[in-house]
Amino acid sequence: MKNLEFFKACFQNEFKATYDMIRAMPGNKLEYTPHPINRTASEIAEHIVAHFFDFSVILQNNTCDERLAFPFSSPSDLAEKMKVLWTEATDILETYEDDKWEKEMVTLLIGGKNFGEMPRFQMVWFFLNDIIHHRGQLSSYIRPMGGKNPAVYGWSADTVSA
Repeated sequence: MKNLEFFKACFQNEFKATYDMIRAMPGNKLEYTPHPINRTASEIAEHIVAHFFDFSVILQNNTCDERLAFPFSSPSDLAEKMKVLWTEATDILETYEDDKWEKEMVTLLIGGKNFGEMPRFQMVWFFLNDIIHHRGQLSSYIRPMGGKNPAVYGWSADTVSA
């Protein structure tokens, strides 16, 4: 399996887990944080969805100024926005050929400042791995917020019948 095909499969699998995690956040506890130095649940969730926005930018351009936030009104609203962004990125990926994926360079900016340059395939993997990382953070917030963790890679203690 080529890298592009493997990415498409992983992108497909990680979407549902991330979508379900964002929908699982109790809407009345979005400012929860386990420690003052940590981001709030709201900040983590909007950062995750901002990365889904960034996928389309990275796939269509040679420069991406990373979007760090993505305002929302409720967890279900954010999850639906993420679904739209994921669909857009998936549709773009379907047009890709290996050379464009593996050889074209993309410059990453953060706040307009150059962070670095890497092949497109490395950048999208970097962003997908960051989504998985932040989803893991969010999963550790859900129970203290009064929610139930969805099944991500199989069942969770919250999805098993008593």
